[in-house]
Amino acid sequence: MLTINEDQQEFWGKSEMGARWLTFEDQLNHLFTPVLDLVLDRAALSPGMRVLDIGCGTGASALRAAQHVGPIGHVLGVDISNPFLDRARKRAHQSGLNNMEFRYADAQVAELSSGDIDAIISRFGVMFFSDPVAAFSNMARALKSGGKMTFAAWGGLSENPWFKTPHVAAVTRLGQPPKVDRNAPGPLAFHDRDRVSDLMSRAGLNDIRINPVPLKLTGPATVEEAATLCTRVGPAARVINHFGGTQKDVDAIIRAVAEEFQAYQTQDGVRVPAVINLLQARTSH
Repeated sequence: MLTINEDQQEFWGKSEMGARWLTFEDQLNHLFTPVLDLVLDRAALSPGMRVLDIGCGTGASALRAAQHVGPIGHVLGVDISNPFLDRARKRAHQSGLNNMEFRYADAQVAELSSGDIDAIISRFGVMFFSDPVAAFSNMARALKSGGKMTFAAWGGLSENPWFKTPHVAAVTRLGQPPKVDRNAPGPLAFHDRDRVSDLMSRAGLNDIRINPVPLKLTGPATVEEAATLCTRVGPAARVINHFGGTQKDVDAIIRAVAEEFQAYQTQDGVRVPAVINLLQARTSH
């Protein structure tokens, strides 16, 4: 079991922060439904395709892809978190779909297939590699000639209040944690579209397209629920964890976020504007 990105394995598979994603799995999948819709629409999956889902998490994207490719198609979901994969297998079993499987794999280095994949997809699963060029190159080897990658990554912090608002609230309350490289592995690592285009080009990919796509995340019914969710996972949670924030601190941060999120309240629930970087490329081998 070859693993290079051991810090990501530790974070997603063993840490309290990773475990929170399991706790809030349903809310997060609901929140990111428009992002997954975008990926699947642009990937243009069709019956019979063989699909690879990178960073499949608890299986939401793989399940949707399996429905698109039908019983004669196949979906392989890979992730670096065994707890996530356990949940994904359970969800697949409950769905009754038998055209998918899940595998523990570090997509930067693992042999993902023998080159028989028609399409690779990912909803927020490709921003965490220590060497993105190596990861893109390795993923490309799994594709058939002319096969396509379609990935969603977050745009910049200033474009995404789901991240920025709780981060500002947490820093205002607790202080500024040590600065980190904005391009380091993490949720916002692919915010710089020119940089990511260069990474994909260096990986030998062709027909590279990186487009910012504005959409609205489908948050919970109330601003209080939305503020709680984005404070429990993401940048605010990291600030709170770094400073050992108390429950009083957490409550104050949630209140501050809820106040800002009032602007996004609709009769259908909280709809938070976002900018998603859609990454697409093809192989030529």
